[in-house]
Amino acid sequence: MDNQNYCQSCGMPMTDELYGNNKDGSKSEDYCKYCYEDGEFTQDFTMEEMIEFCIPLTVENTDMDEQSVTVMLNKFIPQLKRWKK
Repeated sequence: MDNQNYCQSCGMPMTDELYGNNKDGSKSEDYCKYCYEDGEFTQDFTMEEMIEFCIPLTVENTDMDEQSVTVMLNKFIPQLKRWKK
């Protein structure tokens, strides 16, 4: 497994400037700034809605086609902290 951190809500690969923040202003260890701001999630998504939201963004930012991205996200997103049952 690589040492890359991923947002535990949307699965985006994380770099220092992408981390969201907690209510106290400290950096969130788990979530990106697009998913998490001031200690709260920015979207009230279900896991299925998050997957649907991420498909076109992932296709746009990778060399994967929509079908491959859909399969990958349906395996990956449920493993993330926000969605794990």
